Amino acid sequence: MRSPGAARLAAATLVSGLIAAGVLAAAGPAAADGMPQSQGGATATMGGLKTYGTAVIHDGTGKHQVPAGLFEMSVDGGGTLQTYCVDLHNPTQKDAKYHETSWSGTSLGVNKNAGKIRWILQNSYPQVNDLAALAAKAGVKNLTEQDAAAGTQVAIWRYSDSARVDAVDPQAEKLADYLQHSARDLAEPQASLTLDPPAVSGHPGERLGPVTVHTDASSVTVTPPADAATTGVRIVDRHGKPVTSAKDGTLLFFDIPKDTSDDGSPASGTAELTVQASTTVPVGRAFASDSRSQTQILAGSSESTVAATTTATWADAGAIPALSAAKDCAKGGLDITVANKGTEPFTFDLMGAEHTVAARTTRTVTIPLQEDQAYDFTITGPSGHGQRFTGVLDCHTQGSEAGLATQTLSEPSPVTAGGGSGGTDLADTGGTDTTPLLAAIGLSLLVLGATVLSIVHKNRTSRN
Repeated sequence: MRSPGAARLAAATLVSGLIAAGVLAAAGPAAADGMPQSQGGATATMGGLKTYGTAVIHDGTGKHQVPAGLFEMSVDGGGTLQTYCVDLHNPTQKDAKYHETSWSGTSLGVNKNAGKIRWILQNSYPQVNDLAALAAKAGVKNLTEQDAAAGTQVAIWRYSDSARVDAVDPQAEKLADYLQHSARDLAEPQASLTLDPPAVSGHPGERLGPVTVHTDASSVTVTPPADAATTGVRIVDRHGKPVTSAKDGTLLFFDIPKDTSDDGSPASGTAELTVQASTTVPVGRAFASDSRSQTQILAGSSESTVAATTTATWADAGAIPALSAAKDCAKGGLDITVANKGTEPFTFDLMGAEHTVAARTTRTVTIPLQEDQAYDFTITGPSGHGQRFTGVLDCHTQGSEAGLATQTLSEPSPVTAGGGSGGTDLADTGGTDTTPLLAAIGLSLLVLGATVLSIVHKNRTSRN
């Protein structure tokens, strides 16, 4: 019989091991936490798979049943988004943060069929909520919401992931076939709200800009820099008049006062402008997560809060860089754009290479990254102001490269890693980030078990 001391030690060791494993699990997606680059628009939190049916994926290892349907996300500041997955083989992370992005920063940017996916979205559920009319077009007798969602997702996967996939329900399968064969190329939709460029620079005493507002909202609210009262920085129009609201096409400027620091040294600084609006996000916009959660594409939007920011940097002399970045899946890396409005060249080192941007010129440098590679680096300007860039390069689906490691499900199960109640997270449909963790926990328990047996044996030997 095991002694009480050995039992307590074993229990404490087991709990410590599980806590350590939990820390490792949390550290995975947190590796990309920080300031992910966004072109503006909506930011939302994954709520899970809400309306779905079942599909069967065929690959070299056999047939795999997976839930297929419509996700729901909650928008920061208010609003709801409905999305489909365009990244079948990656998991959906629990409560993952998503931001609206251009196709070029996702797998859609290198997918020649991305336009057909947008056609499917515009011509199926939930954009077409008259299910009887949709059923008639597809040549089926009737459609439930679950069949419509499953059939739409299956048709999208055939184009987004080149997957061999069928819907289990015959009605959903006929809908998927109709959508796939009817799809036509459509252009990428415009962002709900962006500011162009995302960064400007110049000298004190100047108006830095222009920054152009691009939006489908009727109007946007312009929020001046948080420290405007102390710095004197104003947001003005081209005539120098203060601006508090704007619309599509409005030109904004940072009005920087001519000033020096208290000790008489050259003046320098940074400021941030934010604009915000309430609008419906265009169908077909991509949503990406820097926690490596599977990429989504927008199928429907309520009236939602959208926002965008731009920064200004100024100095009296020397190099004055304005820094911005965007993922570029066509080039397989991160495009860093430097607009140097100064009188001297700006040089920075990054990933073992030196880059120089001449005075009064703009240059884009592509930093090559591996697929799924997380990045986190800061570029500091001559005045000491730095810009941090973080994220994960997620440009490819895994179907054509690594095959499908799908867990077969006999029926949809409750959400365990990122869905709402009653749905099934697509983390259950592909190789997930928890697989290494489960293996680590199993190994830890094996070692712990051996440790406990060793302690018990020593105690018995001591008593004997």
